[in-house]
Amino acid sequence: MLADALHAPGPAPGVDLDDFGRLVGAWDLDWTGLGPDGAWHRAEGELHVGWVLGGRAVQDVWIVPGRGRPGAGLPPLAFHGTTVRFRDPAGGRWLSTWMDPVNGRVRRFVGRRQGEDVVLLSDDEEPRLRWRFTGVTPGAFTWSAETSRDRGATWVHDERMAARRHEGG
Repeated sequence: MLADALHAPGPAPGVDLDDFGRLVGAWDLDWTGLGPDGAWHRAEGELHVGWVLGGRAVQDVWIVPGRGRPGAGLPPLAFHGTTVRFRDPAGGRWLSTWMDPVNGRVRRFVGRRQGEDVVLLSDDEEPRLRWRFTGVTPGAFTWSAETSRDRGATWVHDERMAARRHEGG
């Protein structure tokens, strides 16, 4: 079965996945983002994070709006995608790929820890994207996104998600 081959009970011995491993579990999301109309929109969503690929990676599933909520699965404001993240064995960086079939997006990111935060950058195509995981505690964190349409000279903050650990998650 796919689930048996994909999921792992924890990190593999000797593999440092702490930056994203601390997010393993279920989360409730409060998303705000800029729409194509230039207005800010809000939706409630869900995030599920787990150990995968023999405990060598962390995978997450982001669903905004959450399952069964108005607008779920309807682009351009909805997304239902997954990210697989793992540590580059040759260096202290994270390699990460985001896939969102609702909007037909696939993006590669390279991430690094900056103090207590983790910052991921996708600069191999335009627009450039920068994602930040900040204020991570056992019960909450903030994810924010910025976009640059001038090769990284300036950045526009265009999304934010406040995450709260789901009861029992």
